[in-house]
Amino acid sequence: MTLFKYATAVLMALMLALPAAALSLDEAKSRLESAKSEGQVGEMPTGYLGVVSEGGEAEAIVEAINEARRAEYARIADKHDIPVTQVEAVAGKKALEKTPSGQFIQVDGRWVRK
Repeated sequence: MTLFKYATAVLMALMLALPAAALSLDEAKSRLESAKSEGQVGEMPTGYLGVVSEGGEAEAIVEAINEARRAEYARIADKHDIPVTQVEAVAGKKALEKTPSGQFIQVDGRWVRK
């Protein structure tokens, strides 16, 4: 096998493996509270989750939840004929307020324990 064919085969195998690393929305939801409690995931004022510390499934959880949030924010914005950024800002404010003490929130671009 030539080097090009070998590299192509390895690249294809990696691309096929990536979806397996992704979490379904239900899986992400079921693991979210644990990831927040462990300090891996936190709420941001943008209305989305962010990765506080790498490890575990933090990135996959954030990606799955944020994808669902993006879709819901767009639906709400469309329904009320307002900019999606307005929905994101309101959702972010509420999420920060609802975050329990001891979990992380983003303030001025930095992660702080509430």
